[in-house]
Amino acid sequence: MDATSEEALLSAGIMKAKGIATALRSDANNVFITLTAKGLRPDIYILARASHENNEDKLSRAGASRVVSPHLIGGKRMAQVLKRPTVVDFIDIATMGSSLGLMMEEAKVGNGSNLTGKNIVDSQLRKDFGVIIVAIKKMAGNMNPTIRCVEPTACPTLTKGQYRYDFGDTAGLTPLMKMHTLGHSFIPEPIHAGGLRYHGMAPLVSHVYQLGLVEAIAVPQTECFESALQFARSEGIVPAPEPTHAIAAAIREALACRESGEEKTILTAMCGHGHLDLAAYDKFMHEGMVDLELSDEVIEAAMKDVPVLA
Repeated sequence: MDATSEEALLSAGIMKAKGIATALRSDANNVFITLTAKGLRPDIYILARASHENNEDKLSRAGASRVVSPHLIGGKRMAQVLKRPTVVDFIDIATMGSSLGLMMEEAKVGNGSNLTGKNIVDSQLRKDFGVIIVAIKKMAGNMNPTIRCVEPTACPTLTKGQYRYDFGDTAGLTPLMKMHTLGHSFIPEPIHAGGLRYHGMAPLVSHVYQLGLVEAIAVPQTECFESALQFARSEGIVPAPEPTHAIAAAIREALACRESGEEKTILTAMCGHGHLDLAAYDKFMHEGMVDLELSDEVIEAAMKDVPVLA
């Protein structure tokens, strides 16, 4: 049977295969098989052999995921044996098995893994499993994460504040700082949001937001506490009021992914426990916590006291 034909690939089970290897002596035939395979399965992984180094680019452009040149690999292997024989022997022992009990493997950290976002030390892999991490390779392509700042609707510093020079305290004694502000005379509502009730945003956060490197949304406090209870029941950690805003936004994103079918890795900030904030949870569960939203009139009145610089 002609290996370059669609019938041969279908008969070999290409529609169910994770990948194929095309290793014919003719580079032209390998290119033809690659094109045919991609036509049948655009998502399939293709490992292709190239007899001539100058044909590697052609195979890649045809759709090969990886191109291997036996002559080039053989030459590099011989050079490494001459330069680093002990290293080559060690790699052979680790990758091909031996009586020493060494084994070298690769593992993919996918969406939803509890290793996502952790460094090697925090992963505890060596402690828990005796695994030594030799190298970490990031996924192909550039990461383009969406970084989202979440704040209370009753104190929307980023989403409704102005990027101005303002005082950091209500008395106007600090140096002027350029930040997103609601006005240093702004008095926040008695919401349960901890330090997020401050009238201004950190100058550094304000700067990256102004550059468009991060987004910002405002979330009402009842949604925050509802999300916090869900988080506590799932993870066994009672969050402080501040991180409940990020948790609420993370749950929003997860629900949106479930609705659309899109896979995402969602990382949220958990900056402290709520052991000293149980009264706020009690109010939410029994006394009827209400949502408050800052009006434009209140912001306009507070902004009148912000210095105007020429």
